[in-house]
Amino acid sequence: MIRELGEVIEVDGNSVTIATQLKQGCGGCQQQNHCGAGLLSKAFPSRQGTLSIWMDSTPAVGDTVELLLPEQVMVRFSFLLYLVPLLALFAGAWLGQALLGSEGISILLGFSAFALSFIGLKRWLKMRDIRVRQLLQVNILAADSSAHASSNHSRSDG
Repeated sequence: MIRELGEVIEVDGNSVTIATQLKQGCGGCQQQNHCGAGLLSKAFPSRQGTLSIWMDSTPAVGDTVELLLPEQVMVRFSFLLYLVPLLALFAGAWLGQALLGSEGISILLGFSAFALSFIGLKRWLKMRDIRVRQLLQVNILAADSSAHASSNHSRSDG
């Protein structure tokens, strides 16, 4: 399971908005001054992610929650986000070269297919968002909410 801690920032009925601190890079890595993740974390030190979900047992604003997601889900989506755009880039470039034989058209068609793949993935992932939220487990960790149990979701607000 992939584990992330977050803080409840808004509760509206059973709809709960959770803010998480996005990873700050690899603090212990000796390559952090040369790696993209390390440089990005220095450029944007206080990046936050928010997630709105439907919960049967709602926590209070300010409560700390634990978000758990199976690794297989993350690996599948990471695979799609890296592989599909690359395949679209190569397919578009090959198609431009095969049909028109022009290097300029091949480059243009390759980058166009690359950009369109991101648009298509964004739309497809929005439809899959509900399924991911169903697989997400949320545990309320605040001391005053010890009566709350782990909650699996079957609905989202998006």
